Amino acid sequence: MKIIQFLGFFMILQGVSGAIDHVAVQPLFGVFLNVYNRLVVQRVPFFEGYEVFANLSLAILGVVVVVATERIGRVRG
Repeated sequence: MKIIQFLGFFMILQGVSGAIDHVAVQPLFGVFLNVYNRLVVQRVPFFEGYEVFANLSLAILGVVVVVATERIGRVRG
């Protein structure tokens, strides 16, 4: 479960970092945190004009993953 939580947290970081990168230049860890932004969002025509929303959606999905794994962990004991 900790691995899934880490992946969810990393999704949050990537989403927020990508949104910041569209508003201003991301100076810290941009190479690692903007992988989704630079490899997926920039190359998919569906996201054209909605880059900030796509990145924030990734961050929200990361929050959902973290919360879901927390709740599953509590149920399992």
